[in-house]
Amino acid sequence: MLERNPEASQRDIAHELGISLGKTNYCVKALMEKGLIKARNFLNSRKKVAYVYRLTPKGIEQRTRMTVKFLDRKQQEYRALREEIDSLRKEVRAMQPLGRDQLAD
Repeated sequence: MLERNPEASQRDIAHELGISLGKTNYCVKALMEKGLIKARNFLNSRKKVAYVYRLTPKGIEQRTRMTVKFLDRKQQEYRALREEIDSLRKEVRAMQPLGRDQLAD
């Protein structure tokens, strides 16, 4: 979200994530302390000081690692699901009534 809209306010972030403003503030501060994002002041169109949030190189690296882990997990889930589907198909085939030509045997 911050990459798409670095000028998003903490209120905007809270709304999009569906969390409280206080929780958003706490998380933003923690991400800044970890060096994953930076905030820079600017004067917004309403003549108020606001912030632009940017991912730092460390933040980009962390996001990349999280993305790789997510994709690995999804690929494992996909393989497990395919195996389950194949197993269920075999069960269904085994439960189907015998065809006429098989009855004669």
